[in-house]
Amino acid sequence: MAGHSHWANIARKKSLIDAKRGKLWSKLAKAIIVAAKHGGPDPDANLRLRYAIDAAKAVSMPKDNIQRAIKTGTGELKGGDLEESIYEGYGAGGVAVMCEILTDNKNRTAPEIRKIFEMCGGKLGGTGCVAYLFERKGLIRVPQSGCDEDRIMELALEAGADDVKPGGDKWEVTCEPAAMATVIDALTAAGMTVESNEIVRIPTNSVAVDDVEDARKVLALMERLDDHDDVQSVSANFNIPDEALAQLSP
Repeated sequence: MAGHSHWANIARKKSLIDAKRGKLWSKLAKAIIVAAKHGGPDPDANLRLRYAIDAAKAVSMPKDNIQRAIKTGTGELKGGDLEESIYEGYGAGGVAVMCEILTDNKNRTAPEIRKIFEMCGGKLGGTGCVAYLFERKGLIRVPQSGCDEDRIMELALEAGADDVKPGGDKWEVTCEPAAMATVIDALTAAGMTVESNEIVRIPTNSVAVDDVEDARKVLALMERLDDHDDVQSVSANFNIPDEALAQLSP
């Protein structure tokens, strides 16, 4: 899980998540809009909407914002004209990168994403150029404190999860996207706290980025893509060794 978790951990250390909470709310609102648009306003009957709402609640998005996004998606309010697309390419050092996009203007977004890749020593590629290097999975994070590894492993696997691994001070539970709701329900029923859940693209192998300048470019690419209003999520298969990471400016 190197690329996804590695960037998530770096982003947390740099306090990027809290610093961009307002922008994150905007992105999550888009996810809710599209989910409601395609599957209806009932999260019990629309798993995609349930996951989007759970993700919004995990970062303290106000209830009014969530309800407004649902109504926008169902057409009760204006502004739900969003298109989904995936952009694929390569970063410095041959790192594979995938971006999930929600935009109301592809003609604006495409050249902006291409420019970000080029500015950071990468190149935007064609459809399918790196998709085969990733698996789409549900990722559930549970705090390790007060949660025994054997117990969470037993519960998660019985509920249909693929694996449980430590990730910092969290347990990271992976499963097929369709099984995520069942796994979450099993964990919460056992009294465990689900801190976050999301659908991610996990790399099947990783690229070690030993060169410090390449590492700098890869992190710049990830940060710029993350910061773009139309980018919902970014996945990559890089792994920067601690020695190289230590040489980068904070």
